[in-house]
Amino acid sequence: EVQLVESGGGLVQAGGSLRLSCAASGFTFDDYAIGWFRQAPGKGREGVSCISSSDGSTYYADSVKGRFTISSDNAKDTVYPQMNNLKPEDTAVYYCAATTPVVAGFWAVFYEYDYWGQGTQVTVSS
Repeated sequence: EVQLVESGGGLVQAGGSLRLSCAASGFTFDDYAIGWFRQAPGKGREGVSCISSSDGSTYYADSVKGRFTISSDNAKDTVYPQMNNLKPEDTAVYYCAATTPVVAGFWAVFYEYDYWGQGTQVTVSS
């Protein structure tokens, strides 16, 4: 059974940091890229970041470049987005998802992803 389990969400003040986790199981982790998406109330699903487990390529949305860093521990089949200097506009439910292969120009296209986690809430207060 394929599973993607997010954790690490919570409430943080603006300027603070959070580290999310996405633990994967049920598929060959090294063959997939793990993407992170977020969805705020009343808005569409937005691609935030992505990392290829096979070659370590990373991708970021312009809105988070310089603030978010994504990394992968292939021994644990887990991906970690480190989110620094958080802003109120980062408030959303954050989802991780898996796709293979990842294509540079399409990493943020949500329907390219095969498997999804249940999401974790991130709330940034001003």
